[in-house]
Amino acid sequence: MTGKMHSYAARVTWSNATGSGTTTYKAYSRDHVISADGKPDIAASSDPAFRGDASRYNPEDLLVGSISSCHMLWYLHLASAAGVVVTGYVDDASGTMVEDAKTGGRFTSVTLRPRVTIAPGSDPEKARTAHESAHRMCFIANSVNFPVTCEPTIVTG
Repeated sequence: MTGKMHSYAARVTWSNATGSGTTTYKAYSRDHVISADGKPDIAASSDPAFRGDASRYNPEDLLVGSISSCHMLWYLHLASAAGVVVTGYVDDASGTMVEDAKTGGRFTSVTLRPRVTIAPGSDPEKARTAHESAHRMCFIANSVNFPVTCEPTIVTG
């Protein structure tokens, strides 16, 4: 391995809120908290399809959000380096997961749909090509075993 190494840590805490433990599949809460030192907690659960709380983030939400966030952070860096002034960025990302009786399930794809607003005078073509570079550089997208596609929209405003 070459290059700098970075380490990350998170704690996942399940509280047995129902008091019954895992006596049956329906008996236990899927609610848990994801935390990291010095950062706000994330209230999490499973997807409602798996008896989770719809008001909390689930691992699938967080995976799609992580890919989108990583792409955006690289994009903003690369746009800045290319002289493109980004004044707004919204990504309506989505992912597809399929259940599988043998393995449990897996993601089959994630699609990023960033709508990027650039300042008048910024080059829309440079703004578009920065997405290609961001896609190649994204640590998270480089770590998954399914396709991640990007369908950007660039507007001047």
